[in-house]
Amino acid sequence: MATKKTQTLLLLILAALCITSNAGIGNIAVYWGQNGFEGSLAEACWTGNYDIVVIGFLYQFGYFQSPGLNLAGHCDPASGGCVSISNDINACQSQGIKVFLSLGGEYTGRYTLVSTQDARNLADYLWNNFLGGSSSSRPLGDAVLDGIDFDIEGGTTQYWDELAQMLSDYSQEGQKVYLSAAPQCPYPDAWMGKALDTGLFDYVWVQFYNNPPCQYYSSNAVNLLSSWDLWTSSVPATKFFVGLPASEDAAGSGYMPPEALISEVLPSVMFSNKYGGIMLWSRYYDRLSWYSSKIRHVNLVSLPGNTSAIKASV
Repeated sequence: MATKKTQTLLLLILAALCITSNAGIGNIAVYWGQNGFEGSLAEACWTGNYDIVVIGFLYQFGYFQSPGLNLAGHCDPASGGCVSISNDINACQSQGIKVFLSLGGEYTGRYTLVSTQDARNLADYLWNNFLGGSSSSRPLGDAVLDGIDFDIEGGTTQYWDELAQMLSDYSQEGQKVYLSAAPQCPYPDAWMGKALDTGLFDYVWVQFYNNPPCQYYSSNAVNLLSSWDLWTSSVPATKFFVGLPASEDAAGSGYMPPEALISEVLPSVMFSNKYGGIMLWSRYYDRLSWYSSKIRHVNLVSLPGNTSAIKASV
């Protein structure tokens, strides 16, 4: 049981966090690229709501096949039609926003890794075509992305750890290569477990949706918070994000209203030194709901009910 003095101290710390941070809820990451009606990448960054934008997806790779990038209705990478996105990437980065490329996405049988050499080929391709290397056929132009995201939902359980190490090693070439992962909330992750154990990942945004045993369910956050504790105590990543659908239509289940996130979840997770922020799927749905705007600059201390939530987490 926390003392009154302890509760007061926690409230003061929370107030300081809200004042000194760009957003009281930490950083916000969002996926962009899978709906032509979500607006441009530059428009997403101009909102001021995001700290990391993840471009999705490199949906085809491995098994020694030619990699394939899909940006839905935005442009056609295969014909060179996406090189102008380089300007958008530079515009985002000029605002201090990191831009990543995501590998995988919904599994359709088009990606896997079959050997160490297969992983090496993919690492070299990513370095030369999206990161700090060079190639005459960079799909997104000359802009240098900040990192690579692993949204692996099938294919194989092997070699992702080796790919992560290879990409991390490229940080020795100068600019740091950030690594992120988007595992489903059941622990351990069915595909990326070994890779996540390497400690190489800077950000892990756990998808707390489409999985009732570990998501916000029936207006109750208990399962999500239990899963959060398990992930953050078991995986040696630098920062963890609460991954959520940006609207009820963005996922089959697991939508959490902004007010529930603010009053029921954040007071219990944001004191952890592992807490990094919120990940939203996706920019398209967020553009319709403005979920990010509803949570971006919230002063958590002023909201009713937070004292009891803080008490529960002490």
